[in-house]
Amino acid sequence: MIRPSYSRVEVSDPEDMENCNSFFLLEDRMGMTVTSGSITLQKDDRNLIGISIGGGAPLCPCLYVVQVSENGPVSNDGTLQCGDELTAVNGETVKGKSKVEVAKMIKTVKGKVTLTYNKLHADPKQGKTLDIILKKVKHRVVENMSSATADALGLSRAILCNDTLVKKLEELERNEFVYKGLTEHTKLVLRGYFDLCQIYRSFGDVFASIGVREPQPRASEAFTKFGEAHRNMEKLGIKFLKTVKPMLTDLGTYLNKAVPDTKLTIKKYADVKFEYLSYCLKVKEMDDEEYTYQALQEPLYRVETGNYEYRLILRCRQDARSRFSKLRSDVLVKLELLDQKHVQDIVFQMNRLLTALSHYNENCYQLMQETNVFPIELDLPQTTFQYAGAALPQTYHDDEEEEEEDVEPLVLAEEALPESLKSDDELLLPGISEEETVSKQLASLNLLGE
Repeated sequence: MIRPSYSRVEVSDPEDMENCNSFFLLEDRMGMTVTSGSITLQKDDRNLIGISIGGGAPLCPCLYVVQVSENGPVSNDGTLQCGDELTAVNGETVKGKSKVEVAKMIKTVKGKVTLTYNKLHADPKQGKTLDIILKKVKHRVVENMSSATADALGLSRAILCNDTLVKKLEELERNEFVYKGLTEHTKLVLRGYFDLCQIYRSFGDVFASIGVREPQPRASEAFTKFGEAHRNMEKLGIKFLKTVKPMLTDLGTYLNKAVPDTKLTIKKYADVKFEYLSYCLKVKEMDDEEYTYQALQEPLYRVETGNYEYRLILRCRQDARSRFSKLRSDVLVKLELLDQKHVQDIVFQMNRLLTALSHYNENCYQLMQETNVFPIELDLPQTTFQYAGAALPQTYHDDEEEEEEDVEPLVLAEEALPESLKSDDELLLPGISEEETVSKQLASLNLLGE
């Protein structure tokens, strides 16, 4: 039987060690790599380089770039990105220093400053986790929800402050609604004018048919001319419709091509926007987690190992922000062009419609003024206005026969009148001319003499 052998192992108390920081610098890079480099930057007028930094002593062994300001020296240079580690300022190492101390080191340097860094080579796909995807879905749902409802449901979200694009989108929806209504109304108006043209043609055919069958030459010519005028009005109406019809095509181009293309760009922009907001929300949650652990004075593993997970999310947020800014500028340009097209196009289309209507009405008015053929003299037979079931008109009698029949009642009436009224011819026969009065008197005297 072999007896085990023992050896003495020397141990030491970490508190007794002079330098125990190496024990806490085991970095968890999560499979990412870093490369070193240096950069010299010219400060701006405010003595700034346009970055914000995080990490550093006493909690994190790395001091890294949190955010890069737009149009700053770092942003214009394009070398440093969010998540990159700063190792030295003008050759002076920043290991073991806090972010406040490093900020003072950078600020004390005037003019140009040289930064030494460790470039983080991060894969954005690695940062797009299931949590980010779920946050995108949540932002898409909350987008169409009021703030009060979202707060009542306890839905945390990130929003864009002073987003002018929202007003542009609302204006686009209003313009789309106006164009739809204008297109539908124009179709109804053109359909009504087309029906009116058909009525003019029917009128013209009827009057032309009457003119052909009319035996009297002047009446035939009048009816034919009047019918031809209605046919010309029908031709003017067709010309008017051909002039205005392209208006529907232009309105349809705006409504069916320009607006959907802009909406497609907006849809892509919204997807990138929700992704960017999801990363912003993720960064906020990780910051809150760090503050909570600091308040509890508890260590946080990812912070003590270099905070590479947080730096990965920072890099993903920066990439999402760059895509978001690019698409946002494209959407704003398209909306601006669409708005200009709307202003110019709506004026042109309305001018086209009103001009065509004015010319059409003026031509029709002038045509009817030239075709003033009324009144028309016609020879109508007695049966013209005789309808089925109606009473027959009275037969025609000669005036001489009517006078012979009325002689005896006239004599009796003359005898029955008092003397005062017999001499007053104006009262007997009001409204009759003097010649007719004399003839009546002669007739009555002759009859009395006989």
